[in-house]
Amino acid sequence: MAKTEEKDGVRRADYLSLAGVSKSFGGRVILKEISFEVAKGESVVLLGPSGCGKTTLLRMIAGLETPDAGEIYLDGECVAASGANLVAPHRRRIGFVFQDLALWTHFTVEGNLRFVLSSQKVPRSEQGRRIAEMLDLVRMQGFANNYPAELSGGEQQSVALARALIGGPRLLLLDEPFSSLDTNLRGKLRDELIAIQKRLGITTVSVTHDEVEAEVLADRIVKLREGAIESITVVKPDKV
Repeated sequence: MAKTEEKDGVRRADYLSLAGVSKSFGGRVILKEISFEVAKGESVVLLGPSGCGKTTLLRMIAGLETPDAGEIYLDGECVAASGANLVAPHRRRIGFVFQDLALWTHFTVEGNLRFVLSSQKVPRSEQGRRIAEMLDLVRMQGFANNYPAELSGGEQQSVALARALIGGPRLLLLDEPFSSLDTNLRGKLRDELIAIQKRLGITTVSVTHDEVEAEVLADRIVKLREGAIESITVVKPDKV
């Protein structure tokens, strides 16, 4: 069950909570008894080398993988427990930016965003306004009719973020979204992501193997090694 702790006289409920989460594939242990909490509006970064279980952990939070043991709570509700997803991925209201972005190439930018809204049964009369607002938020005005193949890597990243956010998720997950970009563009998009997080106040869990990136993005860093938590570090004490 989600915990509540007191800091400076203020009660704070954990928004996302993992308790003893473990996962194996083909007899190989990927994650071992992972436990940590994320407060509402907090940005937590999972840091570690390739193969340490970061992406698997993100996928379990999203409901795309099932934990072998342990429990996952989201906003006080148990969404997964040992061997079972109790809440389907589409009902968890989670936005996910995949490492390869996974944009729908046969849809335009507008089509990628409209598909999400249509699946949520948002009235078509409202869809245009929300699409325009989201493209403005990620600075992609004027690209609505472009297809993903016509966009640069940075532009595709912005569209993937817009698609993850347009449905009004309560939690945003990011799997190494900047890994394929050059250093200058990565820095620019990181700054834009931080600004968007601040503006929306959205709870975020990100994955990276880059320590500098982790320190820029995170309020706290959960460092993984060989499937276990090595350390949890507070980066911005005023946010935790």
